[in-house]
Amino acid sequence: MQIRNIVLAASATAITLAAPATPSETFGVVAIHSGSDVQYSAFNAANGSILAGMDMEDATFYIIDGVLYLYDKSTAAAEEIYVDRSGMGQGIIGYTTGILGAPKNSEREGWAVNGNHLQFMGNDLIACPNSIDGAWSIWATAGVANPAGNTDCVGIAARVEYTSNPTGASTQ
Repeated sequence: MQIRNIVLAASATAITLAAPATPSETFGVVAIHSGSDVQYSAFNAANGSILAGMDMEDATFYIIDGVLYLYDKSTAAAEEIYVDRSGMGQGIIGYTTGILGAPKNSEREGWAVNGNHLQFMGNDLIACPNSIDGAWSIWATAGVANPAGNTDCVGIAARVEYTSNPTGASTQ
């Protein structure tokens, strides 16, 4: 009986640690690059990636202690954004459920809103044309202008638009 209680207590602790504190400010993000097709495209979350311009519900985010999360009121465990700026990752941005952990070489801390722009480690983001329905894949700056063999990538200002009524839609 005592072993069962210990296991239950450990499970409850793990679930509590996986869920971050309640966000104080939630926001959507819109790509800004004048003269580009990505201009004014809202950020979306799908298939473990952050994209812009998909024909689906816009993603809602929040930051706690430098970690960026996807807001989803129906998800028990938080979906945390990660960045891999290594030579292999070249700035790829993705997300995992917090209990799964981040991929090798990735970072979670370093997100902030500076002025009205979402940045990672003080740098703006990059958008690359993607083959998915005219969407753009979103990347962190890692010293590569066209990461992962992409072409025609552009630097973007990721403009934050705060919302007091987040949608909390599930990601795909």
